[in-house]
Amino acid sequence: MSYILQTSHLSKTIDGKQLVTDVNIHVKKGEVYGFLGPNGAGKTTVMKMLTNLWKPTSGTVALFGKALEKTSYEVLKRMGSIIEFPTFYDHMSGKDNLQLHCEYMGYYNKGSVEEALQMLGLSDAADKPAGSYSLGMKQRLGIARAILCKPELVILDEPTNGLDPAGMKQIRDLFRMLCTEYGMTLMISSHLLPEIESIADTVGVIHHGKMMKEISMKEIAETNTAYIELAVEDTKKAAYVLAEKMQLSNFKIVNDSGIRIYEQGVTTQKISRELMANDVEIASISQHTETLEDYFLKITSEVGKSC
Repeated sequence: MSYILQTSHLSKTIDGKQLVTDVNIHVKKGEVYGFLGPNGAGKTTVMKMLTNLWKPTSGTVALFGKALEKTSYEVLKRMGSIIEFPTFYDHMSGKDNLQLHCEYMGYYNKGSVEEALQMLGLSDAADKPAGSYSLGMKQRLGIARAILCKPELVILDEPTNGLDPAGMKQIRDLFRMLCTEYGMTLMISSHLLPEIESIADTVGVIHHGKMMKEISMKEIAETNTAYIELAVEDTKKAAYVLAEKMQLSNFKIVNDSGIRIYEQGVTTQKISRELMANDVEIASISQHTETLEDYFLKITSEVGKSC
């Protein structure tokens, strides 16, 4: 399969410190790729190499089927990006900042600036100095600039920083629309897993500078583990009943009052009856399926145990 973006054994070392090691990424054309990891995991380091801001210590980056070189200026014109925090000429209006971007990108499509401002809900602030924008408005203006020239590939580093919940939802809807209606490919980094879960087609998980897993959301859904969440007063007594009285083995104590039961075929009603018959006080019991956050925590904890 050919990929619009691909890395091979991408590594970066600065002052003797290994920031990322052997990162392999595969982004398909037309998808939303979620690049997940906690703060400090290496997401921004990788994205700086993808956009030619930093050179890899070793490994390669391929964009649109061609190796990324120091002089890959034309390839970069096919991309839009936000890396860390977007910066602007503060004395210029939001509209003028976008028009300037069109000038140095050589993009002259009438109405494109107004369309981008409208998409990001900035039409009313278009003529105000960018320096007067709030953090959330600057983030929106950064996204507007990234998508302004209708790039084939958009790389966004934590694009919902500074946005309120309503703003986050608007941006999620926009990203999906750009993908489905404009055919853009989006790579979005985030430490907010629920945000990515709602829009991503594929996720890549990076932890301590190493790529741990690359998997489609469809595969996660197909292997999703259902479990019963149980809150009790006495977890030790409850665990004894589950193991000895009910002969269950696939469960774990997750905190001082919580137990997760992964056993197939057992119902909440059966568990409740057995616990109450053995004088175990139940605070709550409910059925769940694993979220992307559950999946992420599971694979990161597995790696932590093996290190």
